[in-house]
Amino acid sequence: MSDLNSIESIQLDTGLSAEDLARADLYGLLALLFYKAPDQALLEMIGSSAEEDQSSSTELTLLEQVWNPLVLLAKSTPVKEWEDEYESNFIGVGKQEIFLYGSYYLAGFLHERPLVKLRHDLSELGLESSELVVETEDHIACLCEVMRYLIAGEDLSICNLSSQKQFFNDHIRPWAYQLFDVIENHPNVHLYRQLSHLTRSFFEIEGQAFDMI
Repeated sequence: MSDLNSIESIQLDTGLSAEDLARADLYGLLALLFYKAPDQALLEMIGSSAEEDQSSSTELTLLEQVWNPLVLLAKSTPVKEWEDEYESNFIGVGKQEIFLYGSYYLAGFLHERPLVKLRHDLSELGLESSELVVETEDHIACLCEVMRYLIAGEDLSICNLSSQKQFFNDHIRPWAYQLFDVIENHPNVHLYRQLSHLTRSFFEIEGQAFDMI
């Protein structure tokens, strides 16, 4: 698994279609935002994205409907507020408010059998966690990073649509929507509620596409 602290280190397939490049980029962004609170540079990148593509159409796509509010939050909310919300809800002192780990939702506890299966499957793909990544592999950020690799990596024996579908269905789809429900219904979450809306919509689109294969 590539280092989430230097996510751009993945060797990308330069022959990607525009659609797959956009998918890989969005998975990479989700990985960064769920792994830690965004810094100023990342907020500015998100905030400027809407200015680059102003459509004259009054009809927005499903993703645009959930992306644009996140852009506004990135423009209008100081880094400190993002840091405070992430710290208080996803890290916390003592009891963690919201768990971002698949094994918690699948088994009720951390570091359970779903994590063992995930590590086995990652090993089969020739992937392993970087020593610089402090989270376990079932963290939502790590799973998004794996999906980015399976879309954009150069090794076509691994980085293909079949692997993407199997990994998504085995390790993301069974529990991610439970996480989104928790985030979106938590009274102390505001900024990350919009990120949850975006991720939910994106995963729904991904799931529908995989079902058609």
